[in-house]
Amino acid sequence: MSTTTTPTMPTTRPARRAVPRLGARTRKAVLSVHLAAMGTWLGMDVVLGILVATALRADGPTSAVMARAIGVFVGLPLVAAAVATLVSGIVLGLGSKYGLLRYWWVGVKLVLTVVLTVLVIVVLVPSVAELAAAAAASQEAGGAGSARFVFDRQLIYPPVVSTAALLFAAAISVIKPWGRRGRERGGR
Repeated sequence: MSTTTTPTMPTTRPARRAVPRLGARTRKAVLSVHLAAMGTWLGMDVVLGILVATALRADGPTSAVMARAIGVFVGLPLVAAAVATLVSGIVLGLGSKYGLLRYWWVGVKLVLTVVLTVLVIVVLVPSVAELAAAAAASQEAGGAGSARFVFDRQLIYPPVVSTAALLFAAAISVIKPWGRRGRERGGR
């Protein structure tokens, strides 16, 4: 009697995800936080743009008041909105089917958010703090000091660039262009 053996296929389990996917309710909650944080950041950029434009068109005392107003919300509130946008975006990327770097559009959003957040923390906040301190000093010096206060024209760029980048990030979140990256195109 001859026995024939049939070759057995090795059973392979699908690779386990390092980070589990978010449940539907959790994903919706994190997405809500992400949208609220990004909306807050975008709104603050618009207000910053309006205050900068007003300061650039105004006289010295009014420019000093605008500089101090900018100094009030560009510090901690803007940093909090930027960091909340970044962290909630990372959580969404890690906990969803899109991943952080699986799709081009997600990677572009990640890079934009990281760059903007770093620019806010490293460049914008210190610049605005110096400007607000100079405005406060000129106001304390009295009428002649605040009349000579000169607003920094370079501050027009941050709200314009950031607003455009955030609107672009929001648009590609809806459109989802470019598809999957490299070797993952045909799989999963």
